[in-house]
Amino acid sequence: MPMLMLLCSAALPCAAAPEPAAAQQVDAGWILRALARPAPVRTAFVELRGSPLLKAPLRIEGEYQRPDKDTLVREVRSPYAETTTLRNGEATIARAGKTPRKFPLARVPELAGLQASFGALLSGDRALLEKHYRLSAEGTRQQWTLSLVPIDARKPGGVRDITLYGRGAELRCIETRPLKGDLQRTLLAGAAHEAAGMDKAPALAALCRADSAH
Repeated sequence: MPMLMLLCSAALPCAAAPEPAAAQQVDAGWILRALARPAPVRTAFVELRGSPLLKAPLRIEGEYQRPDKDTLVREVRSPYAETTTLRNGEATIARAGKTPRKFPLARVPELAGLQASFGALLSGDRALLEKHYRLSAEGTRQQWTLSLVPIDARKPGGVRDITLYGRGAELRCIETRPLKGDLQRTLLAGAAHEAAGMDKAPALAALCRADSAH
């Protein structure tokens, strides 16, 4: 993002020099405009998934892809290979050596919410997001958070809130708190690459949140 430096004219009195653009406070509108990306677009991701059946959280790596404005693809590459494609109200899950499974998104509200949220974020569609969430932003252009609180959290597969962490025009991390279960943290883009070799939740949390700033 180009940085616009505001200079105080020497001919006019001013109380203090204005902040550089990177240090200016942000609002939800600025963040959504910065994140908007026309399709096609793709970004790496890293997740840790906890389970009572596992001694340690499962580290999942892969890539999100948006080949066109109506399609979202979640490709898991490690520790297993699986591709989930969301398109036209339908989810298709494909694994090597198995017949792809297809089912309507209405059966899996969390996937429907994922597609709608990512689509609205990448298109900068604030009006669509505000149909489902209350938005609030904090921070500066160099380091910001955007919180999404569902207007109706009682829906099946609902969440308490979703928090996005970013720097400039880069969305680096998403934390989702479900109504039931543990917080889910997804590192994206540069943060996902920086997470190489990390498998401890505290380290990934630090990378995701404010501690990730340089």
